[in-house]
Amino acid sequence: MLLAHAALLSEARSHIAALAENAKTLEASSAYDLALIELDWLHGDDAFALDATSPTADRDALMAFATSAVERLTTYGVDALLSELLLASLEGACALDVP
Repeated sequence: MLLAHAALLSEARSHIAALAENAKTLEASSAYDLALIELDWLHGDDAFALDATSPTADRDALMAFATSAVERLTTYGVDALLSELLLASLEGACALDVP
């Protein structure tokens, strides 16, 4: 795995974890956690530690960053269909996370 790929994976994991932590409902938090598990599964459970920087608490910004990172993972060989399924899981979790 290239360093840029590892950094992007770390970024995606960090933002999804922040979404789970800041979720308004237990159902949304669980759905974000499932999306995080899917992301780890996509990489054969070769998950890296989360980014040490604390991301913003703004849900819309976190969702935009997470979506962008997941979309960019396809440039490193992640299957496009599996990436779309992960994005759908994120959207479903976001729908559960009503303000």
